[in-house]
Amino acid sequence: MATAPVFGTIDQRFSDEPLATGPIDFSKIAFVSTSTGADDILFPAGVSTDLASYKAVRFTSSDTTFTSKLGSGYLADAVRAVNAQLAPGSQAADITVIRCAEGTGADAAAKLAATMANVIKGLEALKYAPQKINATPRLVGVPGYTAQRTGTDANPVIAALPEVLSALLAVAVVDVDDSSRDAAIDAREKIGSDRILPVGVAARVFDTDGTTVITRPMAPRILGLMTRVDFQSGGKPFEPFANRQIYGLVNTSRDIPFDLRDGSVEGQQLLAAEVSIVTQGEVDIDGAIADGGFVFIGTDNCASDGDLWQQIHQVRGADYIDVEHMRITRLFLGRKISASNAEAWINSLKFNLRDHKAADDILGYKVEFKPDQNSPEQVRAGRLTTDLGIEEAPVFRVAKRNVRRYRQAVNDLVADIAARINAAAIL
Repeated sequence: MATAPVFGTIDQRFSDEPLATGPIDFSKIAFVSTSTGADDILFPAGVSTDLASYKAVRFTSSDTTFTSKLGSGYLADAVRAVNAQLAPGSQAADITVIRCAEGTGADAAAKLAATMANVIKGLEALKYAPQKINATPRLVGVPGYTAQRTGTDANPVIAALPEVLSALLAVAVVDVDDSSRDAAIDAREKIGSDRILPVGVAARVFDTDGTTVITRPMAPRILGLMTRVDFQSGGKPFEPFANRQIYGLVNTSRDIPFDLRDGSVEGQQLLAAEVSIVTQGEVDIDGAIADGGFVFIGTDNCASDGDLWQQIHQVRGADYIDVEHMRITRLFLGRKISASNAEAWINSLKFNLRDHKAADDILGYKVEFKPDQNSPEQVRAGRLTTDLGIEEAPVFRVAKRNVRRYRQAVNDLVADIAARINAAAIL
């Protein structure tokens, strides 16, 4: 240990000014599912009886070293689906996959149940994956295993998702029963998480042979859309992603009628039940969502009506700020509590929110240090509390126009006519 000089100089450097944090990536995707024909060495298939049998594999979605060995199942389709949605200038997505074994046996129901058990255990493996892959996925998909139900019971895979999503501060897009409006809404009624966005229609796409049209989950395509919007928004997750094109579709699993003006059509009814949709644009149709293509419409998660966190982009934005503030705060932990250190910490949070306000990520903020929340006993114990008010920007989803006749225009017309006639009379 250095000893202070008896005759000399002492130089000290202080760190009592506000600090910033580096960029955070909330666009990393994780898929947990099966994939027929995948390489068993690179992508071992985990089984529910052995958590250690699951392997989280992280790669860039354009890296053929990995994508060429994903086989032809749900994981392979999910990666292709994400790549189809990439924004101009974006070369690939950061993807982690956990492959799960398919169930065996002659009975289809038992086989599916065994597969779902493997997938649920795979979600548990995802919960512990960040330390192994040096990344935290914030977008989660379980393609192929969220739409099935037994009777009126909830889908067991969806039921297992909230615990994992909360641990990762992630959100998931899940396919629900797309056979009918009522089936989709009934499935949504079994979900109660503000981190899950259900979609009620599947994708019709070309198989890898380029000629056969098959049905595949829509959820990976929506997750790819979210990464596209994040990329176009500077890598941040504050922007809603509704009313955007979904690329790579041949069709949807069924046509869902939609009209911008009529809340009684099926598409509007699904949206009212927080079930997102993909609908086709139509040329020269006034109430169509677009002139062409396939457009995603969805803003709400499965929180209860009236919940302050029902818009899923706001959940993502709040998570983003939470992580930023955690990383800022850890830079101050372990220092002594002094007025200058406390001020530097609080100002660091305040300046972070100031930057978000300047970028229109949030509508506004308020940062306070309240004495009644910081008693001498709490401060002596090393605890400080700051009070934050943050308002995330809502999505623009209903435009109301109040139109009435404008009498003054007629008065102006009469005055104009009179002025012209009077001028002519003078001549």
